[in-house]
Amino acid sequence: MNNWYFYILRCADGSLYVGVTQNLSQRLGRHNKGQGAAWVKQHGAAQVVYSEAYNDYLLARRREAQVKRWSRAKKESLVIGMKP
Repeated sequence: MNNWYFYILRCADGSLYVGVTQNLSQRLGRHNKGQGAAWVKQHGAAQVVYSEAYNDYLLARRREAQVKRWSRAKKESLVIGMKP
């Protein structure tokens, strides 16, 4: 059973946001209501453009930390399905 999700959102201004959650649809709703991360609130409504499911919180967080260090170009490659 996959309990954790690493995800990438694309905000209204085209910027990307990376995060982790247990409930992806609920978290997206909170972001878009301005109750999530300040980044999303400042950069406009978002949509999920990429996600990965994990059985373990630490694995999902490690993936988040890894991808946060990546360049925008590398994140975009992941989103469109190219090997980063």
